[in-house]
Amino acid sequence: QVQLVESGGGSVQAGGSLRLSCAASGYTYYPNCLGWFRQAPGKEREGVATISTTDSTTSYADSVKGRFAISWDNAKNTLYLQMNSLKPEDTAMYHCAAERTWACTAVVVPGFDHWGQGIQVTVSS
Repeated sequence: QVQLVESGGGSVQAGGSLRLSCAASGYTYYPNCLGWFRQAPGKEREGVATISTTDSTTSYADSVKGRFAISWDNAKNTLYLQMNSLKPEDTAMYHCAAERTWACTAVVVPGFDHWGQGIQVTVSS
């Protein structure tokens, strides 16, 4: 049974940093595409970043380019999101997702087979 479990969230002041982790288990192979997504209260879930495990290509939403970095550790089966220069508008529930058969460079929600439960990130001004 595939399971994705996020950790590393919390509260931080604007300008600070956090690193989210997503431990993947239950796979008999490496998922081909993984991503981070977020959902703020009253808003739709939006894409943050994606990474291809086949060629390590990364893609980012414009709102986080230059501030966030996505990475995947094959040995640990863990996905990371390093978040720097955090802003209050980054406040949201962050979810990791895995396994999509098309267009890993598209930082969009549809198509992922597996999702984590999410973890809260709160940035205060």
